[in-house]
Amino acid sequence: MDMKRVLSAFCYFSILFAGILFPLVAYFASEDLEVKQHAKSALLSHLIPLIPLPLILLSVYYEITMGTGEFPVLVIISGILMAVVGFIVLIWNLVKGIKVLNIKI
Repeated sequence: MDMKRVLSAFCYFSILFAGILFPLVAYFASEDLEVKQHAKSALLSHLIPLIPLPLILLSVYYEITMGTGEFPVLVIISGILMAVVGFIVLIWNLVKGIKVLNIKI
């Protein structure tokens, strides 16, 4: 198996064990343009689940400061949104890593 394909696949699989760190190190340590492209793509996809984070923080802040004691619907919806987006990104990264390795599913 080609080492650059394995390194590129590990950039995607790192969502399971090293998150943002492994694609970042692979991007700066590798001189191969293909590995750099896959590392950049994996890094950006690892950051996607953080997009709803400001909504969650804002909704928690609102509940703490102006909470009326009612059920925190916005907090629950924001948490569910972040979990769903994270799961979709996880599946997408696993599929991309398998495609880079050219393994038949």
